Amino acid sequence: MLANLTTPLLGIVATAAIGRLGDPHLLGGVALASVAFDCIFWLFGFLRMATVAFTAQALGAGDRVELRAILLRALLLGALIGVTLIAIRTPLAAAVFGIMGGSDAVTSAARDYFFIRLWSAPLMLGNYVVLGWLVGQARTGIALALQVGINLINMALTAFLVLSAGQGVAGAALATVASETIGFIAGLLVIWRLLAGQFGVPRDILFDRARLLRLFAVNRDIMIRTAALIAAFLFFTAQGARAGDLTLAANAVLNNFLMIGSFFLDGLANAAEQLCGQSFGARSRQEFSRAVKLVLGWSTAFGLAVTIGFVLSGGILIDFITTSPEVRAAAREFMWLAALAPACGVLAYVYDGIYIGASWARDMRNLMLVALATYLAAFYLLASLGNAGLWLAFLIFLLARGGLQAWRYPALVRASFS
Repeated sequence: MLANLTTPLLGIVATAAIGRLGDPHLLGGVALASVAFDCIFWLFGFLRMATVAFTAQALGAGDRVELRAILLRALLLGALIGVTLIAIRTPLAAAVFGIMGGSDAVTSAARDYFFIRLWSAPLMLGNYVVLGWLVGQARTGIALALQVGINLINMALTAFLVLSAGQGVAGAALATVASETIGFIAGLLVIWRLLAGQFGVPRDILFDRARLLRLFAVNRDIMIRTAALIAAFLFFTAQGARAGDLTLAANAVLNNFLMIGSFFLDGLANAAEQLCGQSFGARSRQEFSRAVKLVLGWSTAFGLAVTIGFVLSGGILIDFITTSPEVRAAAREFMWLAALAPACGVLAYVYDGIYIGASWARDMRNLMLVALATYLAAFYLLASLGNAGLWLAFLIFLLARGGLQAWRYPALVRASFS
């Protein structure tokens, strides 16, 4: 949770630094490119999630060699993806910014930022693996230190390169490349110390066909699930934009409610990945069930607490984010719906963590696709309600995700621990 809280500060510092240059095209370009990177790297978040699960399972099984093999396999896969992204950077940028449709000046600035920052892709994906490997062993204090360190270095370098060194958009991109590089080197040094310098893995184990196929299958299914989740959020944004600038602005303000709620629930989902993965690897149904109950209980408490907090103080948060009277009024109209999101999303977040920990990725993928179809159907049935219907459909999406996974859970437990 604490690591999650530092992440939005990156966007705030970058926006503030570029904003001080006084050119709205530069600010728009960085914002456009940042959205593109968020979508691209979110899509490859399976590297962190799958690494948490496989590492926790190997830890529970007491397989020290497989612990090292998981790290090396995931690092090789991350490097392969990162190098591929760099190799296709020109057509990738053309496709992404063609879809996003910014002005020529904004797109030019976005491309400058994109081409420089993309060099950090192998390192950023490597950091996903390092953090996942540490979290999978419940070494969350080290993972927190690394994540916060990367973010703080990024913020400091952004402020220096943009404002003091006069590097502009290029400076903001270089700051990210440098911070990811430093973070990755620091992560490898930490791992070297934890393993006492024993990185080696027998070749036949590292490239074991069955384990590689399982790795690719789980990563593929998580990637498809993540693509469906991205599609849901993009659809939400697109429908808000179609409703007009005021509605779009109000939803942008209320999206902060979703982001804040996710800080807490994501942290508990990570705990579910580790605890469930470790007990699953140890083949202990009793410990697995105990971990599920623990995470469900704490997540429900946090979800309800955040929802109550939004109901009581959501107006203050809205007024802090925007000074526009029109946007404030529009956001307040739908605030109660946004406030319900953390409570409605409890099961979705928790069961995602449980399913990832147990490597039930295929079922998670299938149920996500059903939930996405439910979301789209609900939107078209509620379209006459305008923006309220959009928010209600999104809440139904959250409930469908969690409800479907809760329904499927008993059968998966019986099959896995029979």
